[in-house]
Amino acid sequence: CVQPSVPPVPNYKLSMSIPEWLQAIQTYMKMLQYNHTGTQFFEIRKSRPLSGLMETAREMTRESLPIKCLEAVILGIYLTNGQPSVERFPISFKTHFSGNYFHHVVLGIYCNGRYGSLGMSRRSDLMDKPLTYRTLSDLIFEFEDSYKKYLHSVKKVKIGLYVPHEPHSFQPIEWKQLVLNVSKMMRTEVRKELEKFARDMRMKILKPSSAHSPMKERPRGKSLSPRRRQGSPQRRACRRDKS
Repeated sequence: CVQPSVPPVPNYKLSMSIPEWLQAIQTYMKMLQYNHTGTQFFEIRKSRPLSGLMETAREMTRESLPIKCLEAVILGIYLTNGQPSVERFPISFKTHFSGNYFHHVVLGIYCNGRYGSLGMSRRSDLMDKPLTYRTLSDLIFEFEDSYKKYLHSVKKVKIGLYVPHEPHSFQPIEWKQLVLNVSKMMRTEVRKELEKFARDMRMKILKPSSAHSPMKERPRGKSLSPRRRQGSPQRRACRRDKS
């Protein structure tokens, strides 16, 4: 029985173009493989500070276990840190198929006037998209068209804010600054909303919808403590139920 080799974590080289670098990251994620086991190997709490999520991403690179869409977003952020020309933001989809609702998230990428994405999915056309889309709406509609192939109708699209490149930030990721009920909107309306939002994002004038300062409002010890030390057993149980 041959042990599977651990894929090497990609390193950025100055000779690489940004699309080549993003491709290297996506190839690495595909080598980790999509997690079909039904067991989630890494606990991702969306409300955690960025610094804690980056620690989980480091763990992913050490463990080399299969991942799902949410872990891929965190790993994508971790691997693109330190590339200030690459803006990263979460894109979430809620879809309906055969009487059930499904949730999926990818990491939107904006660089040099073009949009693309990184991610993981069971479906090859619902994860990474090349950095070739001129507008955010073009990228979103591309996902919507991909979903149609699997008879999924997209109900909601949520777009978050650019994630800071500061890996030690105590700011949580803003996951849903813009929420669109796309199933109840014309494409022209969706495009208009997305383009206004994308413009505001590029101008960096948007503030998190929670509009709070985590450092001021949270007790300092809780932000800085390792994640398993101070939570009560009851809170830990709640977290497990959510995932």
